This record gives sequence, structure tokens and C-alpha cells, in this order.
Amino acid sequence: MQADTPTDVRRVRALFLSDVHLGMRPTRIGQLVDFLRHHDADTIYLIGDILDGWRLARSWYWPPIYNEFVEELLAKAARGTRMVVLPGNHDEFLREYLGTYFGEVEFVDRTVHTTALGRTYLVMHGDQFDVVVAHAKWLAHVGDWAYRMALRVNIFINWVRRRLRRPYWSLSAWAKNKVKNAVSVIGRFEEALTLEARDTGVDGVICGHIHFADMHDRLGIHYINTGDWVESCTAVCETYEGQFELIKWSAQLQPVPKPPREGGGVLRLRRRKADVDGPEAQRQASQR
Repeated sequence: MQADTPTDVRRVRALFLSDVHLGMRPTRIGQLVDFLRHHDADTIYLIGDILDGWRLARSWYWPPIYNEFVEELLAKAARGTRMVVLPGNHDEFLREYLGTYFGEVEFVDRTVHTTALGRTYLVMHGDQFDVVVAHAKWLAHVGDWAYRMALRVNIFINWVRRRLRRPYWSLSAWAKNKVKNAVSVIGRFEEALTLEARDTGVDGVICGHIHFADMHDRLGIHYINTGDWVESCTAVCETYEGQFELIKWSAQLQPVPKPPREGGGVLRLRRRKADVDGPEAQRQASQR
């Protein structure tokens, strides 16, 4: 059953999401559902890998929270939100529907978004410019396996960190920032996307694919990556003033504090009142 609509819903001109990976077990769909319940938009762009067809084809995994996510999107579409789906490499089977419409939902390979200020942005998943995905798909599957292994290790690491009351930490994000080859791959990906945007004649590019949220103008083109909802819990929005914001939703969720234990945290064993005041207690007291 759908939760009550929050009173603090933020309305934006456009919302950009990618890399949800429905079907991959360690994902943050609960946070995404919460995010959608707090945000409405005139247009929502789902920029690839919303479904993880690679995982679903091997082992079907579809918990109830996935239905809540789909229902939230369909409810927004029914209220008039334009929904644009741009398939990625993990849900490439959806590319069979490119150019088709299902109510308010449309499927395209790429599109151009025009902001409130008249600036234009190429919107696409980005796997088309990933050399590994395009020319060595077997290696992409190896990389996907390694990523899933890192996520499993990360579950144990963060279990320990929760015990120590430390915040969430991402092993894969740390590797992307520290490993030289990973940083180089990200740099080449950004260069390829900005070059495509320049050749298209637009002012910027909005993409996903590499699970690395960022927004900058270092290459002369406004580059925006939406990140992911496997770990990062990031999305991008355009306000009605035509400004872009990179939102990290997990950082806005405050953990519910645990109630303190009675007696200053000291665990005490107590007898039931019937035992304390009953005849047996009186008999023991008279024998002392």
C-alpha cells in the first residue's frame, strides 16, 4: 500500500535519474522511493540501466519495494508528468521499443533537453561511448562481476561500520577515486561524451553509466553525470530558474536514533510484580 504523500514535496522543472539496476540485490530502492515521494517534476528522464536485465536473466529477483518504485513512477505519469526512458546496456532489450509511446512514457536512444534559460543538453546513457561495452562485451560482464563482488564485500565492511556508529562508506567509490586506471577511464569517458555534445552543437551533456556523479565545465562543455542508486543515491534536477542541482539523497536522510536503555544503558533483570509481592516472596522474607 502506498504511503501517505509527504507535505514537503519539492516541484522541479526536470528530474534526471539513472542506474537503478532493479534485479541487483544490493541497491537502494527504498531511498529512491522516498526521494520520488518528495519530488515532482514536469519531466522525468530515466537515463538507462533502470532494469538490470543481465541479473534478472540469470536469477529473478523482484521484491515488493520494486513494485512501489514502478507504481510511484506510473502515478506521476498519470498526473501528467512526461516520462522519457533512455535504455542503457543493462536494459538494452528496451531499445526494441525506441520511438514508441506508452501513454505518457516514451522510449528514445538520445534526446536534447532545453532548459528554462534556453540552454540545450544532450541526454543519453553513455554506454555507446564505452569501448569495453561496445567492443568487448565479455569483458564488460567480467567488470560487472567484479563490481558485484565489491558490493558484497562492502556489505560486511558497512556492517562493522554501523556497529561502530560510522557513516556508510563505498569500497567501489573509493577505488574509482584512488585507482589510477579507473580515474583514467572516467576521464576518457567524460572526454568522449563532451566531444559528442560539442559535435551535436549543444551546451552540455547529461548521462549516467559509470556510477560516478559529477557536474563540471572542465572540458568546455557542461558535463553532468547523474550517478546511481546502487550506492550513491544521487540524482540531478533542473529548477524552474534553469539551474542544475546534483542531489545526494542519502545525505539528507537522518538515521532514527535508538531510544536509550532504562537505567543509563545498564541492562537489569527484574522480577515480575506477582513474584515480588506474592506469597512466595513473603515466605522467603520471613525466613531471612
